[in-house]
Amino acid sequence: MVSRAFTVAFEGVEARLVEVQCAVSAGLPAFSIVGLPDKAVSEARERVRAALTSMSIALPSKRITVNLSPADLPKEGSHFDLPIALALLAALDIIPNDLVEQTVALGELSLDGRLVAVLGALPAAMAAAEHDRVLLCPKACGPEAAWVGAAQVLAASSLGDVVRHYTGQSPLPPAEPGEVSHTAPGRDLRDVKGQERAKRALEIAAAGRHHIMMIGAPGSGKSMLAARLPGILPPLSAAEALETSMVHSLSGLLDEGGISRNRPFREPHHTASMAAIVGGGRGAKPGEISLAHNGVLFMDEFPEFPRPVLETLRQPIETGEVVVARANAHIRYPCRFLLVAAANPCKCGHLADAARACARAPQCGEDYLGRISGPLLDRFDLRVEVPPVSWRDLDLPDSGPSSADVAARVGAARARQLARFAGRDGLRVNADAEGALLEEIATPDPEGRALLLRVAERFGLSARGYHRVLRVARTIADLEGTASVRHPHVAEAVSYRITNSAAAEARR
Repeated sequence: MVSRAFTVAFEGVEARLVEVQCAVSAGLPAFSIVGLPDKAVSEARERVRAALTSMSIALPSKRITVNLSPADLPKEGSHFDLPIALALLAALDIIPNDLVEQTVALGELSLDGRLVAVLGALPAAMAAAEHDRVLLCPKACGPEAAWVGAAQVLAASSLGDVVRHYTGQSPLPPAEPGEVSHTAPGRDLRDVKGQERAKRALEIAAAGRHHIMMIGAPGSGKSMLAARLPGILPPLSAAEALETSMVHSLSGLLDEGGISRNRPFREPHHTASMAAIVGGGRGAKPGEISLAHNGVLFMDEFPEFPRPVLETLRQPIETGEVVVARANAHIRYPCRFLLVAAANPCKCGHLADAARACARAPQCGEDYLGRISGPLLDRFDLRVEVPPVSWRDLDLPDSGPSSADVAARVGAARARQLARFAGRDGLRVNADAEGALLEEIATPDPEGRALLLRVAERFGLSARGYHRVLRVARTIADLEGTASVRHPHVAEAVSYRITNSAAAEARR
């Protein structure tokens, strides 16, 4: 007789159902696992054997064969321990086979039979709900998996609890979802002295999810501004929280099974490798751009990142997803993030100060910012020059709106966009609009169109730059609560597209 249990194998954020078949037949005593298992799966034999021994269950002196189907799909991870143990117990008639077949299980076994938490419980629960099955997982993973209300989740502390559940001695209660956390940001936008133009640009970027680049001398407040961006963003919706948590589940970043409504804020160091930023490494894990999904990716000292790493951002910025290509698999991860880049104007950082600039100025500035390619630079909707703040200004009282005030305006603008894109899959903010839809929602008035055409001709805007100006103008109109895009909206959008240095060069 062949007994069956079910588990999952992960391909990105998707969990594919895997059938675990176990056959006990006559022959020389052996315990083999087939079906492209990796080292961790192959070692499950000894963990399962030891766990059963701790429960006083002896394996028969027969040949035990476990097959992981489909056999051509690579199986990786220690979460195969529990389903292998379930299939084996069903083959030995210790637990009912029909109940086991209705279960998707995952969990790592310790030698004494305890169940150890594993990664990916949330995507596994999604797969179980899709196939109308019960999910069985370690107790530590229960609060995380229970967020998928469409699937019943059973969380056990040990293999003994699992056996007592299936034999009817002590049924397991359904797991309860973890806490929903939404902590108020502790950093206020009013803490930044001056920089009113940069604050305005930050508000526009938050309202429409527009990528922004800030260039300024060291100490001008670029990092302070970026750190306060999450405080003006609206909380994650239920759908966004689930999307983000699935990626974080694969990376083991969910705290005690709870789901956060705060938007992610990732700030990788400029020494990070390509695999760390984009994804890859062992098992093709998600990188920083995917961990920042529906949140903010802050890249300080932008030109200091390796050139190949920067160039890999071009496609994810446009498509909202990244494909980690390997010889045996192509893994797809979502990565709709708001990119905030900060850079000094030159290597020494004092290009604008003749008294402090190095001897290579202004050539050093061109060389330094020249590390950022034109196609990548063209993908930034907003470019802001952040001037240094005088030490005298630091003694001035706080001015400008607080983060709560700005967040209210951003939330109202986001609500208008959600209503505008209702019923359109994959569209939530103005940054997602393109083609005929963009022309429909962001067509400016005659004066605004005439201004945009003059700017495009004067400064040589690309087609991408032209459309990004329209998107920003649409967001500015949403912040004002106006239905149409007018000349002032286009003028402000253009001002963030053309930096002061570029305008000076054009005048020459």
